[in-house]
Amino acid sequence: MAVQDHRFQISDTIAMALAERRPVVALETTLVTHGLPHPDGVRAALELEAAVVARGAVPATIGVVAGAVRVGMTADELERMAETRGVVKLNLSNFAAELVSGTTGSTTVAATMFAAARLGIGVFATGGIGGVHRGDSGDVSADLTAFARYPVAVVCAGAKAILDLPRTVEMLETLGVPVLGFGTNEFPAFYRRSSGLPVDRRFDTIESLAAAVRAHFALGFGTGVVVANPIPHRFELPREVYETALAAALREAAAGGVTGRAVTPFLLDRMRALTEGSSVTSNRALLVHNASVAGDLAVAMASSAVAG
Repeated sequence: MAVQDHRFQISDTIAMALAERRPVVALETTLVTHGLPHPDGVRAALELEAAVVARGAVPATIGVVAGAVRVGMTADELERMAETRGVVKLNLSNFAAELVSGTTGSTTVAATMFAAARLGIGVFATGGIGGVHRGDSGDVSADLTAFARYPVAVVCAGAKAILDLPRTVEMLETLGVPVLGFGTNEFPAFYRRSSGLPVDRRFDTIESLAAAVRAHFALGFGTGVVVANPIPHRFELPREVYETALAAALREAAAGGVTGRAVTPFLLDRMRALTEGSSVTSNRALLVHNASVAGDLAVAMASSAVAG
């Protein structure tokens, strides 16, 4: 195990898997508290865990409870987190302060990458990463900072659709973060399979993808890897529905003066309402799909490590 720290409480199952170098996939908890309405968030978290297990890997759902980083949260703990008012979204800037304050906190992509890297977990599944926000606010997600610092492969359906995707992809390139497409030539747009933006390299087999990720880590660049995994065809939002709802949600956010950490949950909630729940169905589908691919990737990377 990569860390011995009393602030990390690791379940016996995950501790044993890490000690035996078996495949482990990190999972976040912001989807439980902010990404999906209750009880959809808890159900989705458990679906993700089941998808990872079905692929032969061990799921490690991460959150902060009572001043400790819980790695391998139970279903009861996830339920309590979902029902707790005022759960803090944890990123790199507020993680330590909230941890020592004994706050209940859900981990964003950035916070989950930090915890995964500390424990030596090399694969993480999420929905969409954060990035550069639209407009001239200068708001850039801490997720991009985490990619620049932590060598973790993040399987995602691209970046959240509410972001400025071209500038997000450009920033990833600037930070030296490879964007590897799994079965795609284009960076996904979360609810949509393509954005028109090219990935750095396409891979069509999990073995070739795993080899590329392992090579990136072994060369010591020190950065993470974006594994761009498009939403399954049948769950993709129709273009007109997607564009109309997104434009309306962005207008409402601007009119309401929504800024900072409140932007993403606000827009996701408005997308849910404006698409009459279709965005939630799509969101859950892409989350499970990403968890399945992450499980396959973790297994392939562990297998190649043993073979090497």
